[in-house]
Formats: sequence, C-alpha cells, structure tokens
Amino acid sequence: MAEHLLEVKNLKKYFKVPAGENHAVDDITFTLDAGKTIGVVGESGCGKSTLGRTIIHLQNATDGKVFLNGEDVTNVSGHKLRQVREKMQIVFQDPYSSLNPRQRIETTVIEPMMNSKRFRTHKQAREEANRLMDLVGVDYRLRQAYPHELDGGRRQRVGIARALALNPQFIVCDEPVSALDVSIQAQVLNLLMDLQDSMGLAYMFVTHDLSVVKHISDDIMVMYLGQMVEKCDKNELFSNNLHPYTKALLSAIPSTDIFSPMQRVELKGEITSAINPKPGCRFAPRCPYATDACLEPQTLRELAPNHFVSCCRAEEIN
Repeated sequence: MAEHLLEVKNLKKYFKVPAGENHAVDDITFTLDAGKTIGVVGESGCGKSTLGRTIIHLQNATDGKVFLNGEDVTNVSGHKLRQVREKMQIVFQDPYSSLNPRQRIETTVIEPMMNSKRFRTHKQAREEANRLMDLVGVDYRLRQAYPHELDGGRRQRVGIARALALNPQFIVCDEPVSALDVSIQAQVLNLLMDLQDSMGLAYMFVTHDLSVVKHISDDIMVMYLGQMVEKCDKNELFSNNLHPYTKALLSAIPSTDIFSPMQRVELKGEITSAINPKPGCRFAPRCPYATDACLEPQTLRELAPNHFVSCCRAEEIN
C-alpha cells in the first residue's frame, strides 16, 4: 500500500520559445493523501494551472516524476495512459468553454463512460450519468438542455459530474469558482467538500482567492514564477508565514475591519523573466530584504514541522 496517493518529485515543465525556454514549472515537489486538499496560490502566470495539467498528463513533463498510488506514471502512454487518466481528472475554470456546445448535458456526462468501455450498454451508462447528476444537483428538467441554456453554477456542476464519471481518485480544480457569483461560489465549494467526504477524493485546488483556499484546503503551496516558495498547513500559513512573497500576497487581502487598517506590503522593482532565469531567488528583484546571498540558488528547507520555505533569510526577517 502506497504511503501517499500522489507524489510529485522535482517536476519540471519548460516551453520552448524564440528567446529560449520558459520555466513554467520548475522543480516542484509535494505529496497528497486521499481525502485531502492542497491549495495552490500565486500571481497569474506563476505556473499553477500548468502544474495541474502536467500532473494529469494534459501536458508532458520536461523532467521529474509523478507517482500515483506508488506507481510511476510520469511517462505512460497508450492503454496505460487511458487507465491513469481515469484516476486523475480536472474541473476547468470556465464552465462554458469546457463543455461541448453541441452536446446535451446528459450526453456530456455519458461520453467518457462510453469511451472507457466500462458499461456494456448505453442504458447502463445513462443510469450512472443520472445518478451523478443527482449527486451534484443538476435538475432532471435540464439534462436534455444545451450548455448555453444553463447559468454558470449549473454548468460547473455538469463539469464536476463529468470529472466524476470515471470514479477518479485525484481531481485538479483549476479555479473552478472564479467565474461564478459569490453565492454560487459557496454552493460549488460546499458541493466539492461534500463529495470529498463521501468519496475520499484528493484535490489540488488552484485559485487566486485566498479566503477560498483557506476554506477548502488542508495544506497550501505558494508559487512564484514556476517555483514553490512556501508550503505548510493552511492555519500556519495565515498565522506564521515566513517567505517575503507570501507576506506580500496575504497583505493584499481586503479587510472589513475599519479599526485596523490594512498594512499592505508594496512590492517594487522588475518582475524576473521566466525565460532562461538566472540562478538565485526569482523574487529577489522585488524583495525588500534581498541581499547578495539571494543571488545564489535557493533550497526548500523545512523550518518547522511540515513548513517548507525557499528563502535563505527566512530566519532573519521573522
């Protein structure tokens, strides 16, 4: 029995561009257990979505390893890849563009079941699809409708039902509520958490919304320009964050407390390019604590139990 459901070791994803290589995901390592959620936060373009897509083989890894239930699934292909993809699914950010506009809702959920050949007849697949749509709260009257006839929340419920169609163990939630109204966000988040409790699902939850990630996650990973700069328990991150970038990120959360004005950390300086980056801390040009030591390659260190930080000055500034 594998110790962890998912193990990601030194995963890298580089894209070739005219100027060199874009280090979209650079040396990411973490583990995830069944029934747990790891939140991934960071600025746009930091590699959050690319990390999730690389793990589930929508994009091929440049280097590193991905283990599922202790089995190396990094470079699988053919029939084995189909089996792996059944265990690892994704809920996309935009619940409209991720659905086929020419397919009815019921057909969208049935399609992966028929492609997997798990069901001998269309009737059996339809019964299972209806069970899943009952589970996620898609009304019966909407199941013969087309995606454009549904609002964003209902479309995202269809996306979740489709992700569950092959009984996965791990789901990448790529900003699944960012395109929804606040009240609908709460409904979808609660649905995801209920499904996790009942089915033992493991989530990688990608988001910009720090209040959302605190609500749903067990651990949180902070990414900056393709690298992990901090990872720890959600409560630890909000109460005892150690990396200067994490401090700046959390300081941008709007506050409703009129008696305690926000102490926002203002970042200055140029953003480092992710194309052929130099060794050293990529946050250094914007960091108020940067010294010459920050120009050297940084290592991810465990400064407290299950609290990892990639900063050579973390002890001095905290």
